[in-house]
Amino acid sequence: MKKYWSRRIRDMVPYVPGEQPKDRVFIKLNTNENPYPPSPKALEALREAADDRLRLYPDPECAALRAAIAAAHGLSPEQVFAGNGSDEVLAFCFQAFFDPDRPVCFADITYTFYAVYAEYFGLTPRLIPLGEDFSLPVTAFCAGDSGGVVVATPNAPTGLEVPRADLIRILESNPQAVVLVDEAYIDFGGTSADNLVDQYDNLVVVRTLSKGHGLAGMRVGYALGHPDLMAALQCVRDSINSYTVDRAAQAAAAASIADTAYFEAQAAKVSATRDRAAAQLRALGFDVTDSKANFLFAHHPKVAAKTLLDGLRERGVLVRWFDRPRISDHLRISVGTDAEMDALYDALKELTEE
Repeated sequence: MKKYWSRRIRDMVPYVPGEQPKDRVFIKLNTNENPYPPSPKALEALREAADDRLRLYPDPECAALRAAIAAAHGLSPEQVFAGNGSDEVLAFCFQAFFDPDRPVCFADITYTFYAVYAEYFGLTPRLIPLGEDFSLPVTAFCAGDSGGVVVATPNAPTGLEVPRADLIRILESNPQAVVLVDEAYIDFGGTSADNLVDQYDNLVVVRTLSKGHGLAGMRVGYALGHPDLMAALQCVRDSINSYTVDRAAQAAAAASIADTAYFEAQAAKVSATRDRAAAQLRALGFDVTDSKANFLFAHHPKVAAKTLLDGLRERGVLVRWFDRPRISDHLRISVGTDAEMDALYDALKELTEE
C-alpha cells in the first residue's frame, strides 16, 4: 500500500544493493568490498575517537579530514568536500549542479544509482549507449548541449578505465556544464583526474574510502573541485544535514589517508589477485574485460550467467548478476583474497565442465 507516499517516490525504482547475507557464511564476492582490513592506524584513531566526546556534535566542516585529503591530492582544503560515503556526495552533486530543463548525460551501462538520482531529483537523463566492447563513445559525450556529464572511471560494472585524453576532451567540449568523474574504483590501477582540478573549473572528482582503504563500514567519501563548486555542495549539505560525517569516521578516514604505505600495499595486492584471477577465468573459457577496478566482469559463451550465479551460491560463493539489457549474460565478481579466488575458480570449473 502506498496510500501516503509522495507522488515523487510512488513509482520510484530504488537502487538495489548487493546481498549482505545473514543466514550462513559465504565467500562474499558480490559487493566490491576490500578483502583486507583497514590501516591499523585508522583503527587506532577510531578507538581514540570513541570516548566521551561522542556526546558532542562532530566538526561540520570536517577540517582535519579535508586537510588530509587535500594533502594527499596536492590541493587546498577549499577544493575538498567530505561526505557520508561517495553515494551521498554523488547525490549532493546531482542536486547542486544539474537542472531539470537540461539533460544529464551518462552511459546506459554504468552505476545504476545515476539513473535513480536523476529520477528522484526530477532531472532529464540522456543515456548514451556504450560500444559493443563496452568502451565509452567519447564523441557522444562532447555534443556540448548537455546540462551535465557523469562518467565513472573505471566504469562499473565493466571495470574499464576512461583514458585521460578522453576525459580532457569531454571537459573541454562541455565548458557550460559540470563534468562529474566518479572514481570509486580508481585505487586499483587507474589514473586519477585529480591533477586536472586546477585546470578545469567545471570538473568534480568524487572518491570513496570504501574500496581501496577498506572502510566501507565507516561511510566516508569526498569530492575534489573548484572552491565555488565545493561551496555549492556545502550549500546542499547544510540545507539537509550539516553533520553528515561523524566524529569517529572523520578520525579513521584522516588516519587511513595519511597511511599511504599501507594503502598502496593493500591496493597492489588486490590488483595482483585480480590479474591472476582474470587469467584463470580466461583459461576456463570466459571473456573477461580488462578491469582496472577491484572486480572482474566476465561472460561464459556456453553457460548462462544466471545458472552460474545460482550454482556458485549453492557452493557458498556470492557474486553479482544484473538482470538488465546487454549485460544479463555477465557476472561481476569482486576480488577477494587469493584463497577466495581459488575457491571461486574451483566452483566455476565444476559448473562449466558440467
